[in-house]
Amino acid sequence: MNLKKILLLLTAVCIVGLFFYLDLGRFLTLDSLKTNRQSLADYYAAHEVATVAGFMLIYILQTALSLPGAAILSLAAGAIFGSILGTVYAVIAATIGATLAFLVTRYLLRDMVLQKFGSKLERLNRELEQRGLNYLLFLRLVPLFPFFLINLAAGLTRLPLRVFVLGTLVGIIPGGFVFVNAGASLAVINSLRDVASPRVLGSFALLGLFALIPAIYGKLKQRKKPA
Repeated sequence: MNLKKILLLLTAVCIVGLFFYLDLGRFLTLDSLKTNRQSLADYYAAHEVATVAGFMLIYILQTALSLPGAAILSLAAGAIFGSILGTVYAVIAATIGATLAFLVTRYLLRDMVLQKFGSKLERLNRELEQRGLNYLLFLRLVPLFPFFLINLAAGLTRLPLRVFVLGTLVGIIPGGFVFVNAGASLAVINSLRDVASPRVLGSFALLGLFALIPAIYGKLKQRKKPA
């Protein structure tokens, strides 16, 4: 690993360490959001551009560094900006942050992983190059898979960057809207479980299965071809 990669890795580790050392996570809680909602709304009314820029920067850093608090930030987007604009800002920021995490992982770790497990990953890489968008949409839509883990794992593969960006942008819109829209009615939210109900999670799972249909069809079609 060269000096640039080491410095980049140390910078990321230091930022994450400061986040936990300063206990900044205390600001990314539902209680904190409810307490400060009016102050945030008043600041947004007086400084629209600065509020949007600051919110998106925080969301990008949170996602890029795989820090906790994404759900609270999505709720905050709805509470401050409303359902539509909040979804736009949150989805764009999350996509940018996820892309940065993807690129950093690919830049820092991919060569090392391929040297050790290249032959074992070859089949997976071929699948991702051919049908990566369908698989990524499934992973983004079905909330069983941690968002940050998908960013990191995808960076270790040969999934094209444009496919990752498109799949992430499209795939997180439904879930993003659900949380942002809930944030617009923050007073009735007492727990994150109130947002991610079994019915909502089931709907996302169904959407994810629909995203996999083209990949499944392609697989079946290949098997039917004569050798």
